[in-house]
Amino acid sequence: QVQLVESGGGLVQAGGSLRLSCGSSGTRFILNTMGWYRQAPGKQRELVATISRGGSSNYGNSVKGRFTVSRDNAKNTVYLQMTGLKPEDTAVYYCYAGSSLGDYWGQGTQVTVSS
Repeated sequence: QVQLVESGGGLVQAGGSLRLSCGSSGTRFILNTMGWYRQAPGKQRELVATISRGGSSNYGNSVKGRFTVSRDNAKNTVYLQMTGLKPEDTAVYYCYAGSSLGDYWGQGTQVTVSS
């Protein structure tokens, strides 16, 4: 059973930066795509960014140019560097990992951006 644990969320002023990390445990198989989704109150969960094991990345339109996703395959860890944060980035951010055996989600970490 894969467990994903996020860290790095918090409160930041608009224009500030945060770095999220997500580590995995219980992994005996390859994690293919890893990344981040977010869900704001009253809204559906949406893509933030994903990255393949080979390093190909994909971003949601609202974060392109401001957020950067990266990963360390040896550690099965994925990161999200967020810059130029806006109040509309406020949400619970969920770590995601996909493998041949299924999809896995973290518990989420709160990111709050004050104006």
